[in-house]
Amino acid sequence: MNEAHNEGAATQTVTSDALDRLFALTIVLADAMGRGLAERGLTRARATVVWQLYHQGPLTQRKLSQALGTTPRNVTGLLDALEADGFVARRPHPTDRRATVVSLTERGRHASAMLHAEQQACASMLFDDVPRDQLAAFMETLDLVLARLRSADFDSIRLAALQRMDQSTAFTGSV
Repeated sequence: MNEAHNEGAATQTVTSDALDRLFALTIVLADAMGRGLAERGLTRARATVVWQLYHQGPLTQRKLSQALGTTPRNVTGLLDALEADGFVARRPHPTDRRATVVSLTERGRHASAMLHAEQQACASMLFDDVPRDQLAAFMETLDLVLARLRSADFDSIRLAALQRMDQSTAFTGSV
């Protein structure tokens, strides 16, 4: 029984260390992204709109809202700011008078191209010298973690894990 407890504790330490590293990674990436976007006069939300238009081309506001998974009202606010700063332009849809088409301006295309170039440089710096098999295993693990985090069951899984932890500490009297 003691051996099983030690094995469980070791596994818990490794998984906790993995989550600590994941948190550290998100903080470092978020800080770097925030600085890079701020240098261009963008927030994360505004950059997401610009990035979507860069990859998909001009979209109606409704399609943009759907692609971003946000409300039309929220998109309108983002577009108002992006248009005021010269990143996007809105024009009437050529065949649907109820729709508005959003496209990148020259400034928006330039910002997107710079973000794309920085993304490629960062990927190169981080991963070019990583052996392919290690990189493939890393991506496979990230895909698994992302799928679990995106799962509709994530909250119930997280709560079940917390309950298991509460039960195990209630018996041992330790935290």
